[in-house]
Amino acid sequence: MTAFSRISFDPAFPWWVLALVAVIAAGLLALAFWRRSGGAVWRLLAIAAALLALANPSLIQEQRAPIPDVALVVVDQSISQRIGQRVVRSEAALERIETKLRGRKDLELRVVRAGMAPGGDRGDGNLLPDGTHLFGAIRRALRDVPKRRVAGTIIISDGQIHDIPDAKTGGDLGGPVHLLLSGDRNERDRRLVVVKAPSYGIVGEALNLTLRVEDSKSDGTADGGGRTRLRLRRDGGKADTRSMPVGVTRSFPFRLSHGGATVLELEIDPGPGELTLKNNRAVLIINGVRERLRVLLVSGEPHAGERTWRNILKSDPSVDLVHFTILRPPHKQDGTPINELSLIAFPTRELFQDKLDDFDLIIFDRYRRRGVLPDIYLQNVAEYVRRGGAVLTAVGPDFALPISLYRTPLGKILPSRPTGAIQEVGFQPLPTDKGRRHPVTATLTGIGSRDSRPTWGRWFRQIDVTAVKGDILMRGAGQKPLLITARVGDGRVAQLLSDHAWLWTRGFEGGGPQAELLRRIAHWLMQEPDLEEEDLRARANGNQLLIQRRSLTRAEGPIQVVTPSGEVQTVTLKDNGRGMEVGALAVAEPGLYRLHDGKQKAIAAAGDINPLEYVDMRTSSKPLQPLLGQSGGGVFWLTDGMPDIRRVKPERTSRGRGWLGLRASGEYTVNGVQQSPVLPALAVLLLFLGLTMLAWQREGR
Repeated sequence: MTAFSRISFDPAFPWWVLALVAVIAAGLLALAFWRRSGGAVWRLLAIAAALLALANPSLIQEQRAPIPDVALVVVDQSISQRIGQRVVRSEAALERIETKLRGRKDLELRVVRAGMAPGGDRGDGNLLPDGTHLFGAIRRALRDVPKRRVAGTIIISDGQIHDIPDAKTGGDLGGPVHLLLSGDRNERDRRLVVVKAPSYGIVGEALNLTLRVEDSKSDGTADGGGRTRLRLRRDGGKADTRSMPVGVTRSFPFRLSHGGATVLELEIDPGPGELTLKNNRAVLIINGVRERLRVLLVSGEPHAGERTWRNILKSDPSVDLVHFTILRPPHKQDGTPINELSLIAFPTRELFQDKLDDFDLIIFDRYRRRGVLPDIYLQNVAEYVRRGGAVLTAVGPDFALPISLYRTPLGKILPSRPTGAIQEVGFQPLPTDKGRRHPVTATLTGIGSRDSRPTWGRWFRQIDVTAVKGDILMRGAGQKPLLITARVGDGRVAQLLSDHAWLWTRGFEGGGPQAELLRRIAHWLMQEPDLEEEDLRARANGNQLLIQRRSLTRAEGPIQVVTPSGEVQTVTLKDNGRGMEVGALAVAEPGLYRLHDGKQKAIAAAGDINPLEYVDMRTSSKPLQPLLGQSGGGVFWLTDGMPDIRRVKPERTSRGRGWLGLRASGEYTVNGVQQSPVLPALAVLLLFLGLTMLAWQREGR
């Protein structure tokens, strides 16, 4: 508490009235002096005493309590601060500041640690903010302080801050902003810059990845020349090593081999005097999409289920269907003139030799040996499957006869051999144990639980087979195989051993999920990633890593997860009874998580896999220079020692050689006021009368 005194005036009349009286009196006194009248001086003094009395001066004594200013210290705790001695220097500087400023009555010291808060100022639930965010914390810390009371802000950081406000529109924090740099001068760092990368691409088409390797110093100068090795790894597989020049932008072509997400890991060798290896790596996630899938449907002869196949495939927007029905085989001779036939010739050479590899799937619907397709073309189909193609055979009674498709070169890749018997009895298709776990059939509508039967209608014909190779997903009459899937070489084949699936489409006895079943069979054959029966995958959801493992047999043992920092954790999954085991792992750091269950591997990205924090980790004041200049603050390297801290008046400079200034606003509150008149009324009256009498006496002489 301090006392402050001042003189205050409370005039009896407005100031302009007193001024008018003073002017009139001055005029009369001037006239008296000009005539040399006696007593003019005393009249002047009397009038002055009267005017002073009318101004009513008083002595005001205030009891003032000073309001402390607020000094804010912000300590950067971002990832880049962990390099070298930055953390040690930052903590030592904070300790010096607290020792210097704590306990001062005219200053309140606030300390904020920022830069590592989950989600930053965005509130989007990400693991880490997009870069180093300090100014959001500064605004929150000073939101209850008027700008005139902000003594200044001291930021202890490496200078790499990513939420710096515009110096002209949002940089006024109410006081000078000073930067204490925690790193070393002339730091060197090599970093991998992804100049341009696609976020998605068509499977099999050429894509370009544009990269540049930079060697640079803290002052921004870049070192060119030399070469380094670039290692590119896809989905955690074997690395592809390439040579790359330093300081030159280069494009690298590549192709996506499958649909869905492809994870590309890029890494370069360390450079000379490397500051950190964190920005020598980059991770890209590129989503592969397929062009319209080309399907060739060959129907051996018209039948009730033929249009069902066509309608299902035509209704799928991702499928480009080519359909042929053998209406007139070569042996059919009925005398019809050729010029009266409207049917086109079956383009066997074009489809089964020239453009065979253009198709993603070939379906033989009740096709039989009839001389239309020579064995050489069916041999081409078998080789096509071994190279990665797909074939589905939906068979009818002809499959059990000597004209069966099995008795062609295609029989070598088919998953079963006909016995010659045909079951023509009513039966309900039932899923096998594998079928209840296989993605093609596990979640079919109406499949029911393991203890209950499906709600599907019956079929009435099934072809008996033996020597089954592959997985039996459904059984029919007499528990005989009804739906079989198998892998041949790099390709896949499937067999549906009945031509009565169309009864489900017609709604017989409640129908069944025919469209759903046939569509899934087709997409499994075309190697759709979501329909893989043996699969391990994970995806980030907020701060959790959701893990899914699909298998035809219930797997044993937990999943091993390697975190981005190299820590190994285990996760036990829970089986849902339909081929899927699920689990979750809480994640606390962004980056790539590698999963392994002893057989399968997977890789998943959580959070920001290429944080803005890693782009440039060199110590630099350049990002803050505009704001520092606008606020009057300065830059100080902690390697040169801790600068002195001084209190300065608002109109004075806030920085100097070896010192930084905190503004002293001089704000206070008045707790008490005492007012007393300077001229007591009686004394003024006696003075006025005395001076007037002296004037009269002088005039009377």
